Amino acid sequence: MSREARVAGVLLAAGRARRMKGENKLLRRIGKRSMIAAIARRLLESGLDPLIVVVGHEAERVKEALEDEPVIVVVNPAHGEGVSTSVKVGIAALPSDVDAVLIALGDMPKVTSAHVTRLVAAFAPDQGRAIGVPTYRGRRGNPVLWAKAFFGEMERLTGDRGARGLIEKHRDQVYEIAMGDAGVLLDIDTPDDLAGLSP
Repeated sequence: MSREARVAGVLLAAGRARRMKGENKLLRRIGKRSMIAAIARRLLESGLDPLIVVVGHEAERVKEALEDEPVIVVVNPAHGEGVSTSVKVGIAALPSDVDAVLIALGDMPKVTSAHVTRLVAAFAPDQGRAIGVPTYRGRRGNPVLWAKAFFGEMERLTGDRGARGLIEKHRDQVYEIAMGDAGVLLDIDTPDDLAGLSP
């Protein structure tokens, strides 16, 4: 692009996580911070502006965990209807002058600012690099970077699949960035996953 792109972030933190047997994994402490605050801090360190956090399940507790982070928290009242509803709420909250958005998941605590920086650095929609996907050993992971051109389609998503179908639909606009670690693949779904997590 002729100027530096303004890239915002949307951090999805609204789900109930039924496999966690009642514990809200986003509030589990990793070192000095809750998981959700630690992830938000890393995304902010990468320069995303603004960072929108979409909450739903136990919204007030998650908001409280983020009170020391300079994020914008928005509530998704329909979070029980699937992740697509949170994507849409996040997109709708973005400023009109952003060029792209990074969609990140609240249960991926090993995603680093370096991962995000590499995705953003390669972003060049005028050269066919409009959807940035991180990989590790050939497997695609998260977070994913989306050019503004796709916001309209993202706002029409339904169900619990997120935007994966759009990646396939627009495969000619996808660029992959190979990462040196598995942090872009690791999500926390079960109590055993949490137990094995180190700070």
